[in-house]
Amino acid sequence: MNRKETDIYDITIVGGGPAGMYAAFYSGMRAMRTKIIEAKQELGGFMRTYPEKLVWDVGGVDPIRCERLIDALERQAKTFDPTIVFGQEIADMQRSEDDIFVLTSKTGEHHYTRTILLCAGRGMTQVQKLDIEGANRYELTNLHYTVTDLSRFKDKCVLISGGGDSAVDWANEMEKWAKQVIVVHRRNEFTAHELPVAQMKAFAKVMAPYRIARLYGEGDQIETVAIEHTENGAIEKIAIDEVIVSHGYDRDFGHLLRWGLAKEDYGVSVDLRMRTNIPGIFGAGDFITYGSKVRLIAGAFQDAVLAVNSAKLYLDPAAPDMAGVSSHNARFFEKNKAIIQG
Repeated sequence: MNRKETDIYDITIVGGGPAGMYAAFYSGMRAMRTKIIEAKQELGGFMRTYPEKLVWDVGGVDPIRCERLIDALERQAKTFDPTIVFGQEIADMQRSEDDIFVLTSKTGEHHYTRTILLCAGRGMTQVQKLDIEGANRYELTNLHYTVTDLSRFKDKCVLISGGGDSAVDWANEMEKWAKQVIVVHRRNEFTAHELPVAQMKAFAKVMAPYRIARLYGEGDQIETVAIEHTENGAIEKIAIDEVIVSHGYDRDFGHLLRWGLAKEDYGVSVDLRMRTNIPGIFGAGDFITYGSKVRLIAGAFQDAVLAVNSAKLYLDPAAPDMAGVSSHNARFFEKNKAIIQG
């Protein structure tokens, strides 16, 4: 396998979601030659599924539309000009005799790197669709699995099915747009965070435990939804304008889990320094799990910093434990001058 020294990167980040983008920025602060490999044709990862949603819980950032947060993270990720490769899903990983990892994509390209940072998030996600006969005929009209334009729901009766964070967040987003919001959940208890659930219950009509049993409509428009009580089987029919189904996603990590990585029920296992059981391979974001794991975007940033620091020390045990803060980091001297003078 022919390769040049210039083909070898210090760190290759697999996945371009929030963890991967911040890791690319921080590895630049550590003067590491960096590559990002993203299976899709754009950065953003799972955040791309809810571009209109307001994000409140990133430190020091005012409530911001997710698409704007993605744009900001992408600009930050490119600060030190990492190589970014799109449309390549990693199919194989080997380690050469000189301790260089060789990543091979499904398209046949080879990527050479001294360390690997896995930021695969939720993997190649596939939405869990409504398993009801004939539901697919409404997908081009008023049956939705994600929301890209909130104004569509202005002054309408909107039924949302689901009990997780996304379903509850969409319900809360609808408060200032929809005429009525009805939330249907198959269990009594919601799995979303407590505060958003309380906010939702303050204005929405919550029907639990119920599930969508049947859709009725003329042509390709749903007009009525039949919901079934999951305990006693009672059926109610509700006239609606729009239906949003938020039942989660099937996760597919492709070949990544065939490398011999230790894993638990929810993610690949890492230690508190984001090291996997394979030396030279690290993890960050939703792809990993450890005892104090925080599944927030803010938590992904923390993971990324710890993982990059560990990768740097793996390459150079004499290196400082972390990069200097940005105000003292030599890599920012010229950039700061340009900003101040501009």
